Amino acid sequence: MSCKFINIINSSIVKKQFIGLTGLLLCGFLVSHLAGNLLIFVGDEAFNRYAYTLTSNKAFLYTAESILGLIFLSHLVLALRVTYENYDARPEKYAVKTRTGKGATFASSTMPITGLILLAFIIWHLKGLKFGPEYTITYGNTEMRDLYRLLLEYFSIPLNVIGYIFGMVAMGFHVSHGFWSAFQSLGLSHPRYTPLLNNLAIIFSIVISISFSILPIYCYFKGVN
Repeated sequence: MSCKFINIINSSIVKKQFIGLTGLLLCGFLVSHLAGNLLIFVGDEAFNRYAYTLTSNKAFLYTAESILGLIFLSHLVLALRVTYENYDARPEKYAVKTRTGKGATFASSTMPITGLILLAFIIWHLKGLKFGPEYTITYGNTEMRDLYRLLLEYFSIPLNVIGYIFGMVAMGFHVSHGFWSAFQSLGLSHPRYTPLLNNLAIIFSIVISISFSILPIYCYFKGVN
């Protein structure tokens, strides 16, 4: 029984299903993260109070971060493993690479590359912002971290703006293929609505990448002013 269970979880289909499921969960996180970030357009107090609400409850914060980290690491490890297994199964690894398959696109063929770019981006992003300088500000009688000031300061550097936008472009390509292929891996593909999911994935990736990219541009010009 245990051997059968191990064979099931080691199957390529199950691994791709877990990749799809974790990918969709990460897409959900992107939407919620973007919704919070958009408060920066409302003003420093709204943005800082939102961040303070999330971080002031340490038990909730650490639990949420642990779950998110587990989802991300599971997605990363399984994706790398499937990519390696697919590469290892090729009979001619050094043959000239040609695009085969009716649905092959630039986004699908560069999934490993954009995935690694996103990994590097996340490390860089956390280092510069989550673990960046600790400025504080007080609203009423509550002292909290001034993330609004940190963002304006961080994105006053053009290289940081360019790096952030580059990461968002990579994310857009990654999500545009990963979003609809996740449904396919989960067995939810159908000739009638698969094209709709494909178009929805493109729209979602464009909206989310552009929306995130606007933030550093806004901060740059806000900081300059």
